[in-house]
Amino acid sequence: MPTIFIFFGLRFVFFSNDHEPVHVHVIKGQGANYENAVFQVLPEILLLKNNGLKPNELKLAEMVIEENRDIIIGRWNNFFNGNCNDDDKD
Repeated sequence: MPTIFIFFGLRFVFFSNDHEPVHVHVIKGQGANYENAVFQVLPEILLLKNNGLKPNELKLAEMVIEENRDIIIGRWNNFFNGNCNDDDKD
């Protein structure tokens, strides 16, 4: 599960078996005690699923995604086009 970045306790990741459209998983917590959400990034930023994140956490996550959209898309393309290095594979 490649981590793109961590911001205020929210971890932004994608899974190695993810599929298009480009999307990002936002995870808070660890182990059995975690909440998560999924945001579509392309063609527009859209909340697809929420499992326990609070409204203010969702808003923060969406703002982070908006501000870092190019980074997320670049990391997605590098990983899924086979151009990633071993450090990206968790």
